[in-house]
Amino acid sequence: MTTTISADGTKIAYTRTGTGPALVLVDGAMCYRGSSPNDALAKELSAHFTVYTYDRRGRGESTDTGPYAVEREVEDLAALLKEAGGEAFLFGISSGAALALEAARTLPAPKLALYEPPFVVDATRPRVPADYPARLDAALAEGKRGKAVKLFMTEGVGLGGATVAMMRIMPFWSKLKKVAHTIPYDTAVVGDRQAGEPLTPSWPEVTIPTLVVDGGRSPEWMRNGVSSLAKVLPSAEYATLPGQTHIVKAAALAPVLTKFYLG
Repeated sequence: MTTTISADGTKIAYTRTGTGPALVLVDGAMCYRGSSPNDALAKELSAHFTVYTYDRRGRGESTDTGPYAVEREVEDLAALLKEAGGEAFLFGISSGAALALEAARTLPAPKLALYEPPFVVDATRPRVPADYPARLDAALAEGKRGKAVKLFMTEGVGLGGATVAMMRIMPFWSKLKKVAHTIPYDTAVVGDRQAGEPLTPSWPEVTIPTLVVDGGRSPEWMRNGVSSLAKVLPSAEYATLPGQTHIVKAAALAPVLTKFYLG
């Protein structure tokens, strides 16, 4: 484990593995090194890339500095890219894809790949309620971390109540509660793109080659959001991984990423 210091003094912990062009992997909500799908993905990619995985601020071994702003997380990535030699390929998954997309507006990344940013662009699932961020903040202010995680899983992710009830008795629920304070960070990163409205061309600066990927067995609402994003980005291609879901297998995703980045 190594650390770098972000612009506001926040310590960002990261791991570097493999050899080849630099590639930074960005986690989604509540994930961090040791508890992330990017751990397995890094192993798959390390034969072709120098892969950087890191703990987003407030998680794992990284510190945090308030007040939060999405720009601070972009600065965290800027510090990592400096460690990587000045530029790096970017990959983000879920809300981490939304963060990687924001970072690509200004950071030196030759190519960008995104897996299933959770944009809700139509009525194929209920929109995230407008008061969801406020209720999430209230639960955390009251110290009710479990309630905050439940809100995220049911209203943010769209899981059924019975599924979340089962999750609450699983050992990993305690890990989720430990990082519940960072859920509003991902809510801010995704912004108003879960309101059931069509995406607009909001990223004109992101002209680098971009790969937008979904899983063939993922929910319709998520796949609709991914395909819509590919249409509004200036230089994007869209790909589907047959048989995959939001919990994508590294062995299925890594070859697609390798071909894209090195092609």
